[in-house]
Amino acid sequence: MFQTVEIPVWVIVIVALLAAVAALERILVPSVRWFFRRRMERVVARLNTRLERPIEPFKLARRHDTIQRLIYSPQVSEAINEYAASEGVPENVAFENAQRYAKEIVPSFSATAYFGFAIRLARVISRSIYRIRIGYFDEEALSKISPEATVVFVMNHRSNMDYVLVTYLAAKRAALSYAVGEWARVWPLQGLIRSMGAYFIRRKSYNALYRGVLARYVQMATEAGVAQAVFPEGRLSLTGGVGDAKLGILSYVISGYHPLRDRDVVFVPVALNYDRVLEDRVLREAAHGGRSKFKFSVWRSFGFMFRQLRFMLTGRFHRFGYAAVSFGEPLSLRAFSQSQTGNLPPLVAEELMTRVRAVVPAVPVPMVATIFEQAERPLTHDDVVERYVKMLDLLRSNGVHVHVPRDNPAYGAEVGLRMLKLRRFVLEQDDGFVISPKSAEFVTYYAESIAHFFEAPEVSP
Repeated sequence: MFQTVEIPVWVIVIVALLAAVAALERILVPSVRWFFRRRMERVVARLNTRLERPIEPFKLARRHDTIQRLIYSPQVSEAINEYAASEGVPENVAFENAQRYAKEIVPSFSATAYFGFAIRLARVISRSIYRIRIGYFDEEALSKISPEATVVFVMNHRSNMDYVLVTYLAAKRAALSYAVGEWARVWPLQGLIRSMGAYFIRRKSYNALYRGVLARYVQMATEAGVAQAVFPEGRLSLTGGVGDAKLGILSYVISGYHPLRDRDVVFVPVALNYDRVLEDRVLREAAHGGRSKFKFSVWRSFGFMFRQLRFMLTGRFHRFGYAAVSFGEPLSLRAFSQSQTGNLPPLVAEELMTRVRAVVPAVPVPMVATIFEQAERPLTHDDVVERYVKMLDLLRSNGVHVHVPRDNPAYGAEVGLRMLKLRRFVLEQDDGFVISPKSAEFVTYYAESIAHFFEAPEVSP
């Protein structure tokens, strides 16, 4: 019993390390976690005094706790049982799958990362690349939204800059929670995006259990009043126009909604338009390949950024024109559901996309692109200005918000023409300007963003 026992040094080292880890876990880690939690609570308290819609406790809950609430909810338990029965697998296997899906979906919001880093970065990037303009904005209608309502911004999807731009513009209103596609599940974006409160979704998943877990998470966030931003089109627009809504996230928000029992959900239509979409060439390549989406490439993105940085250092960088954002008429789900009969999700989706299309801002490049699309002959500079002025009057008479740089139509036409010439979408010949045969699809792509304003028989540019 009292004999000396020889133990290898490496065993002693391992035991010491395990003891140290146990001490940290039991004694130090809780204290450190408590310290940072208190700091976070003080930061959030200060932020909530500035925000129009304070950060909800649901966003601040520990990620582990939210995952537990999600997988043990009655709706997910039912989905687990149905999945186990339909697939012929044990319930514990189905439960593990549901747990894996929950860990994949649930974000880990950090107020410090969102307001201390993300907002500032979004402001710098937005202002560095574009001249930002606010189009239609009904301050009175937005201010009438009840503080108790859940606000969901519903947007058309032109570019991945949409996330950055709307995050920056909504910074004083709320901390938005985005549904982000699988393209962002790459290092180093994944951790940063999670900390900003975004949740990852699989755009195409025919797994009923996955859809059940995702639906319940969206419903939990909506019930808790978390401000959200969704792209009903489900992908970046390959044509340049505003597409039809896919029910997906919208159906999860609406399903099971009871106007008398649940808090109101107010959808705010948001429409974005650009003089230059960063991914336009990639999107057109995807359209030619018959793909519904394009594959995100970290190296291609870094190559683009380094190329622009080189232009900045050599004095050849030009901002990519104007980016305009309009906020449409809010839609109360409570009021709308009480006035409609039939299947609610498709009715809401159709109405929202109609409101989004109605407030798409017209900026110089799409307008000048439309002029060239409709031209039967080469156009001189004066021809472009003349047609721009006529289009401006037509659009304004139909209630369309048009951003005119410096409030000077001639200058607006010049801005649009210069951008098209710079990218060689339009070529100058002896008898005037014509569309480059190699770039005709890009002229159509930009014109398509406002094409719906000319679809009525009596309206033609």
